[in-house]
Amino acid sequence: MADADPEDSSALVAAVRRPSGSHRFVSMKVLIRVLAAVLVLLLILTLLGVFIMRRSFPTTDGDMSLPGLDAEVSVTRDESGVPTVEASTSHDLFMAQGFVHAQDRFWEMDFRRHVTSGRLSELFGESQFGTDSFIRTLGWRKVAEAEVAALDDKTRAYYEAYAEGVNAYLHDKSPTEVSLEYGIVGLQNGGVEIEEWTPVDSVSWLKAMAWDLRSNVEDEIDRAISTTGLDDEQMADIYPDYPYDTRPTITGGNAGAKAPATSRKSGAGKPGGDSKSGGDKSGGSTAGGGDAPGDNSSEDEARAGGEVAGVNAPRTDAEVDGQTPGNLGELKQHLKSLPTLLGVNSHDIGSNSWVVSGEHTATGAPLLANDPHLSPSMPSVWHQIGLRCTEITPECPFDVSGFSFSGLPGVVIGHNQNIAWGLTNLGPDVADLVVERIRDGEAVRDTGDEAVTTRKETVKIAKQEPREITIRSTSNGPLISDLEGPYRGVLDAATGADTSDTKSGPAEEHYQLALQWTALQPGSTASAIFGLNAARNWGEFRQAASLFDVPSQNLIYADTAGNIGYQAPGKIPKRGKGDGMLPRHGWKTDENWQGYLDFKDLPSLYNPERGWIVTANNPVTPPGDSVQLSNDFDDGDRARRITKLVQDTIADGDVTTDDMSRIQGDDLNPLALTLIPLLEDLEAEEGSDIAEAQELLSSWDGRDDANSAAAAYFNVLTKTILDEVFAPKLPDAVPPGGGSRWYLIIKNQLKDPDSDWWADSEVDDRDEALTRAMDSAWETTEDLLGSEPVTWRWGILHRLTIRNASLGESGIKPIEQLFNRGPYEVAGGSGEVNATGWDASVGFETNWVPSMRQIIDLKDFNHSQWINLTGASGHAFHPHYADQTEDWAANKTRPWPYTPDALDRHTEDTLVLRP
Repeated sequence: MADADPEDSSALVAAVRRPSGSHRFVSMKVLIRVLAAVLVLLLILTLLGVFIMRRSFPTTDGDMSLPGLDAEVSVTRDESGVPTVEASTSHDLFMAQGFVHAQDRFWEMDFRRHVTSGRLSELFGESQFGTDSFIRTLGWRKVAEAEVAALDDKTRAYYEAYAEGVNAYLHDKSPTEVSLEYGIVGLQNGGVEIEEWTPVDSVSWLKAMAWDLRSNVEDEIDRAISTTGLDDEQMADIYPDYPYDTRPTITGGNAGAKAPATSRKSGAGKPGGDSKSGGDKSGGSTAGGGDAPGDNSSEDEARAGGEVAGVNAPRTDAEVDGQTPGNLGELKQHLKSLPTLLGVNSHDIGSNSWVVSGEHTATGAPLLANDPHLSPSMPSVWHQIGLRCTEITPECPFDVSGFSFSGLPGVVIGHNQNIAWGLTNLGPDVADLVVERIRDGEAVRDTGDEAVTTRKETVKIAKQEPREITIRSTSNGPLISDLEGPYRGVLDAATGADTSDTKSGPAEEHYQLALQWTALQPGSTASAIFGLNAARNWGEFRQAASLFDVPSQNLIYADTAGNIGYQAPGKIPKRGKGDGMLPRHGWKTDENWQGYLDFKDLPSLYNPERGWIVTANNPVTPPGDSVQLSNDFDDGDRARRITKLVQDTIADGDVTTDDMSRIQGDDLNPLALTLIPLLEDLEAEEGSDIAEAQELLSSWDGRDDANSAAAAYFNVLTKTILDEVFAPKLPDAVPPGGGSRWYLIIKNQLKDPDSDWWADSEVDDRDEALTRAMDSAWETTEDLLGSEPVTWRWGILHRLTIRNASLGESGIKPIEQLFNRGPYEVAGGSGEVNATGWDASVGFETNWVPSMRQIIDLKDFNHSQWINLTGASGHAFHPHYADQTEDWAANKTRPWPYTPDALDRHTEDTLVLRP
């Protein structure tokens, strides 16, 4: 064999030849250089990323010039980054609040401004054109402009000072110096120019707040759709009346009271059913400013707790340039797709609040608790803040601390030096869908047809040419939807018309839906906030409440003199023959609203003898005890449970802040104690899945703890019952979503083992249906959580992801990871006091939460407690972006310092603003 050529340069030899020492030396040197270059590049990119993210972090310590101030202002921040502003004039106080809000949350403020003015397309492009068209159709900004024009001089000055502060912070800053989000949006749709803030921008936010708490529009749609597939008896089953005999009212209902004359299933198949709007004022309701009579009724069980879219017909010429939904199913989906600044509308959008008088507390002074339930968002909808005048005077009357909305001056929920207050959604029926007969450009009326008004607006769209839209309205409100599909047949039955096509008469006549809503008229809530902030007693509190017209809220009250109270405020319509349960007939003028209820006639309660008041979106008064407010209240699981826990705690001894916190975190499932005994009695073969399920449930206490295996299975079972028993019998567009209403429906049907609801082609009665559901649910839980029940946890299914309201669902994972936080495993559930609500028609993810919690001690405000869902800052990766969330999830609260000495002990940063 010949010797190999030492100069052989074949690829094979080169590939297998062991390198010489010199070759090895050169290769290692190159490798080290490459690695060093990569590390340097990574370090540069990391530093650049940190710089970009941190460049918008605000300055919170030191001295700063703020032109426009009358005098020096201090802004101290505690260990949670919560600011307290102290100023010598009201002008400086609210100017500094605007400055601080812009420091912490300006992107959130600007995003809300674009939502409420129908300008999201300017930021996010064509995908938001439909949303912008709908918001402009409602005309939120135009209403806000009218409200600002009507403000009194003092209130207008507060809003103008606030805007001054916002704009002073923005001065000379590039968008990315203000917030990281501007850089992300700019990369996608070009540069973003930040406009100056105005009082109209602030007041427009109140329209969004009212929309997200708008009461029963979706309920009207669901009932209307349901009538297309269900008979009267079925409608009565799935829209049950409130059980006044077993569940409480706010002012204290009598056991065994009759259901309201207008039931919640009202007029099945008969839109615009008859109703009376008035009633006797007696019992727990008082009119005027005097003290309410004490509640002397017995402590009974009422105070205890223990797309049917169809085939779309051709669109009519009245639609809003292609953006008008074609039928009720489309309208429902369209409403769901709108941005939610407070939350997706649901009966889980509610709140808990209660107050206990000093006769029952350890301190001898009232304790007040509140936790509003809204959709989770990053940052939290709330911004904690203190606003203090250096000296309390008529010109500067504020020493208030609590929860504010960024973009809005003042404090929405909290306390001042004399009083404390909380809010829950009252839920009056203040919005109606109105079926309009449109003929030749006019709305048909029995008193004479009227012209449909039109206006045109131009929508700017990023990277596209602007588009013009045409908005049409009747005297009832803007036209928001066509009305094709099955519901047309319901109207035909009610009117005697034959509208199998788009015409309902000899002329070009067709149906459309208008929205009549109290928030589409100028109101006075913009002034009410300052009245609440400065109120010193019950009379001044009620005076401020009289201005709180939209959205209507349950207001609870306590003061340092030991008084407690409740007031229902709001702009609430007096009804004609239309009851508001289904869309009413616009052409029948006797169904129109007949003005609005007087504030003096709205329910009020002051120092009830029982010594406590509970509100949880349940009915305010027993039937006949006050004017008619609504028929779509929460079904009372939370109210009953809180009432029981308050009474039990009082019976065990004096109530403390720890007791109030314990009640806020209560996670007893309201269906468990009713359903489990029936499940345990079902026949099951030894060793079967059903037998294992029965054993798992037998030792469960009914609490939806995040670590509970039984809670995981039981909630899967609840969803399975809804999916197997009820969903197949309902129109597709109204699937059973769970929560208190559906728990009540299930409880009612459990009493009748032979109800038609239980039977289908596979099972004949209740027990067979429950047996099948138990088997299916066990299999589903294994699929979701694994085959070993010991590893199951409710928190795994019931996770909470807190998403950025603007970019959190962009579909681009790296961006979502920048701004979203979670998932967190949480306890609680729908219909529970710890109201981490979930939609059973979709899954188990947490969709609604206690957005904050407060417990106020009227004996010593420094002993009060509070917690926010996320943190003070809206800047991603800021230390206070989500620093309160872990405590929130564990139902822990944090100290709430109030007096100057307490604030000093908690101060971490002090920023002095100089003129």
